[in-house]
Amino acid sequence: MSVMRVLALLAAAALVAAAPARVGAAGACTAEKFSKNRVYAACTDLPTLGASVHWTYGTGEVNQVWQVGPASSGSIGIHAMAAANMGAKGKLNLVTGATTAVSGGSILRKKNTHGILNAVSWGILLPMGAIVARYLKTFKSADPAWFYLHVACQLIGYAVGVSGWATGIHLGNLSKGITYSLHRNIGIAVFALGTVQIFALFLRPKKDHKLRVYWNVYHHSVGYTIIILGIVNIFKGMSILDVAQKWKTGYIIAIGILGGIAMVLEVITWGIVLKRRKTEDKAYNGSANNNNGHLPM
Repeated sequence: MSVMRVLALLAAAALVAAAPARVGAAGACTAEKFSKNRVYAACTDLPTLGASVHWTYGTGEVNQVWQVGPASSGSIGIHAMAAANMGAKGKLNLVTGATTAVSGGSILRKKNTHGILNAVSWGILLPMGAIVARYLKTFKSADPAWFYLHVACQLIGYAVGVSGWATGIHLGNLSKGITYSLHRNIGIAVFALGTVQIFALFLRPKKDHKLRVYWNVYHHSVGYTIIILGIVNIFKGMSILDVAQKWKTGYIIAIGILGGIAMVLEVITWGIVLKRRKTEDKAYNGSANNNNGHLPM
């Protein structure tokens, strides 16, 4: 064997021996400077992002957040806030490279629970209680059952609503960096007014008390304000969660049914009230005639 051939073989052997060393050095992240002398088993450069990914196998699950957003004139914009984007999750096995889908997790379940509780309470039960109070009391046969039914709807609605409100506050504490100010403020206002309304029941004057008329004005105005704000905030929450259209349609149908019932009862009860007034006027005129045109003392 010639000397040149021997030198070539030695050079090739040296290159082969050096290759694993270079790979091992890169895998050990020797080019990176980490605090506290931390060392990772593997490292990959991301030149486009001007960053690197470093990890150590066998340390269990590591939560890593990635997002995709627009860039304009060198400035990075906020990523999409839609539910599909915010809820996109997956599991990556760094050893095998395999990926698997995962569920939305407890946060998404809490958001759904928050929405359902508030839709049922502030958005359905409270309007039902208002309909009962406004229309059923016109029917004498429904007295006093209408009152207890009204109180039951409002108390149950308030209790469920408080649970939904507390869930919303908890969700806000879990996501410090994300605040839906309008939705949050309306929710706090609804809860505060609802609480005042509950305590006001214990201060309700008797029917013949001179302050009863003022209490009624307060009770009705605050009650309708709670219902309106509650419904508005439910749609606001649906928009934030970016729920499927079928849920919005379902709630619109539910509110439409309650509104339709209210319109029908409005016509019926006004007819009853006008008929009673007419009957009372006839009775009053007859009594006056029996007293020779003089009003009874």
